[in-house]
Amino acid sequence: MSGSNGPTDTHTYQSLAEDCPFGSVEQPKRSTGRLVMHSMAMFGREFCYAVEAAYVTPVLLSVGLPKSLYSMVWLLSPILGFLLQPVVGSASDHCRARWGRRRPYILTLAIMMLLGMALYLNGDAVVSALVANPRQKLIWAISITMVGVVLFDFSADFIDGPIKAYLFDVCSHQDKEKGLHYHALFTGFGGALGYILGAIDWVHLDLGRLLGTEFQVMFFFSALVLILCFITHLCSIPEAPLRDGATDPPSQQDPQGSSLSANGTHEYGSIEKVKNGGADTEQPVQEWKNKKPSGQSQRTMSMKSLLRALVNMPSHYRCLCVSHLIGWTAFLSNMLFFTDFMGQIVYHGDPYGAHNSTEFLIYERGVEVGCWGLCINSVFSSVYSYFQKAMVSYIGLKGLYFMGYLLFGLGTGFIGLFPNVYSTLVLCSMFGVMSSTLYTVPFNLIAEYHREEEKEKGQEAPGGPDNQGRGKGVDCAALTCMVQLAQILVGGGLGFLVNMAGSVVVVVITASAVALIGCCFVALFVRYVD
Repeated sequence: MSGSNGPTDTHTYQSLAEDCPFGSVEQPKRSTGRLVMHSMAMFGREFCYAVEAAYVTPVLLSVGLPKSLYSMVWLLSPILGFLLQPVVGSASDHCRARWGRRRPYILTLAIMMLLGMALYLNGDAVVSALVANPRQKLIWAISITMVGVVLFDFSADFIDGPIKAYLFDVCSHQDKEKGLHYHALFTGFGGALGYILGAIDWVHLDLGRLLGTEFQVMFFFSALVLILCFITHLCSIPEAPLRDGATDPPSQQDPQGSSLSANGTHEYGSIEKVKNGGADTEQPVQEWKNKKPSGQSQRTMSMKSLLRALVNMPSHYRCLCVSHLIGWTAFLSNMLFFTDFMGQIVYHGDPYGAHNSTEFLIYERGVEVGCWGLCINSVFSSVYSYFQKAMVSYIGLKGLYFMGYLLFGLGTGFIGLFPNVYSTLVLCSMFGVMSSTLYTVPFNLIAEYHREEEKEKGQEAPGGPDNQGRGKGVDCAALTCMVQLAQILVGGGLGFLVNMAGSVVVVVITASAVALIGCCFVALFVRYVD
């Protein structure tokens, strides 16, 4: 982020709805292949998420994590994410790397995900090989595994914001909607594949014997999928770097006639957008000479200005963030403890029993079946996201939002009241409805809000009110950091509820109640654009 070069020399950048001398510049149409390539990041991310959801609780318990810390692991990374997500979102809005604004952050977070997986899936094996003292072995195994979980969870949650902002930057409004549906579709496919591999008994297969344990097998597949998917994603749609427009006139910065903002800054978008910008540079040069940087230009944001932008964001953005928080609180309450619920409640196993005891083997069987349930969730999420495109023309975004929360609330309620193996597996399809809803509808609404703001901004006279320093990165970050806040609530509250109730059934019942409350909120308080 660049600062000032003197008392009056301020670097300015293109903001969310800022004017352009050529009017609104629409992004070129993206091919289906490019959008599919862009969606591969969600495939790889969700594949690794599925491995984490299926294995992280059994891994932590198997290394000897005390029961009092059962859910506290989930508090560490979301607290960091909740505090840093808007900061990094703002930083990416102003990033002037030659590779683009979003992709440097996406690459860094993907590497952190890979490192986190290596630690939590292999930490116990490495410590067992290096440490002989049983007490030190226990301490080091718990510590390394917890660090890996925190690092992976932080990175995987964090990366969603830059990916969505990347899509919004380089796509037209129609392609944004199409891209979000592909994101949801491949999110489901990635999760399904991850859960299927997690449900296989690798110990008795040749690959399991070759690599050591099922944890090492899952790390091998996770690392391979993550690397391939993010290479594909980062090569999908090129970005044009954000350029500084405070020092040189437009014609001196880009003689080829790129897209320029009202005060001489380059409008950020794709490389194709820059190449196809307006050809007449005389008018922007004259406007650059005559027009001083005003409130419409966006300065490099300090922490104070960032907090002001978040606090003063329009009320409909805040309501959307609250509804997203409610939805993710309900969803995570169920998903993070689902395999443990299957092992303890449905199968009546004991995760704290001796590893060769019948109770522990029954618990492991329940975890494996729970992986198949989560696989059903992912497959149905993909199927439902495909039909969403047709359903939205009949019931609108409001109907999709309400129906997702309602079906999830009813499904989890029945699972908690009637913990039967077959009914639970069937009702896992309702998890997929909620998953697809959370990954598409809120971001479709964000895109609608941005489009509405851009239209209103184009109709305002020069010198009108600005967008209070918000960029697409900040808005996406504000929405996605609700996931971290939901994890904080789940990690801090559900452990207390489980200890009070003495059973993880309370987790599923809580998820149902929160989702049904969310139904009322999305129907009454969320604003929908006609």
